[in-house]
Amino acid sequence: MVRDDLNALSAFLTVAEERSFTRAAKRLGVSPSALSHAIRGLEERVGVRLLARTTRSVAPTDAGAEIIAHLQPAFVDIRGALDQISGLRDKPAGRVRLVMPRLAATMVLSPRLGQFARQYPDIVLDVTTDDSPLDLVAGRFDAGIHLGEFIARDMVAVRVSRDHRAAIVGSAQYFESHPKPQSPRDLLKHRCINIRMGSAGVYRWEFDKGDQSLTVAVNGSLVTDEIEMTLRAAIDGVGLAFAIEEHVAPHLKSGALVRVLEDWCPPFAGFFLYYPSRRQQPAALSALIKALRV
Repeated sequence: MVRDDLNALSAFLTVAEERSFTRAAKRLGVSPSALSHAIRGLEERVGVRLLARTTRSVAPTDAGAEIIAHLQPAFVDIRGALDQISGLRDKPAGRVRLVMPRLAATMVLSPRLGQFARQYPDIVLDVTTDDSPLDLVAGRFDAGIHLGEFIARDMVAVRVSRDHRAAIVGSAQYFESHPKPQSPRDLLKHRCINIRMGSAGVYRWEFDKGDQSLTVAVNGSLVTDEIEMTLRAAIDGVGLAFAIEEHVAPHLKSGALVRVLEDWCPPFAGFFLYYPSRRQQPAALSALIKALRV
């Protein structure tokens, strides 16, 4: 009923502007009889005559003029809002809501923020960091970034980083009093820094070598979801850490950290930007995809 009334009110405004059912019908793409029927139904619902009709002319009644005075500003606002929304399809502007793990924010998004902001000053990136795999639709996010293995099959996924490798690292100080592990099973004899993956719980370290795959639930005196704390603790000798090769490269180069079990850490698919559908994709999201794609 509300939709019918809005359609009839819009038709009424058109007739009032054109002062003719024939011209208004042509403008709206309907027949004059259908338009007359819609206006008559509106008048019956509001209980007053809105248009005075003669064989030669159509004009608003006093009641019709009063309604027009209220309707015109409202319809101008509605048309303006629709035009603005429609413009978002072509112009990279507006807000893009993103969710991603802290590591993805550090490694994927942060290095490209400056150039993206300069190129698209009318886009607002609203970023939430969460290490748990989240439902984009339920969380009202436009897109997310995560490791490929965590992305649901029904999502559209775009690669935004190269392949990565895990790196098991510890400080030289730690290895002065602990033998270097030769197999992932040896980690059970070591102090390790556990990583909490949001609601998914504590991460079990995963390893592959040829056709062998091992998963190890390590132990230690620290559990954290903060990568910088993990690396700082490893450098200070708290225990061994599971990290991304690229992220610890400067510490390996400086000698602050020493790598072990490298032959058990083959490359794996890196980070992907993912979103629910290709249909009616906002220009702002398209611009972000273009900027991050590798």
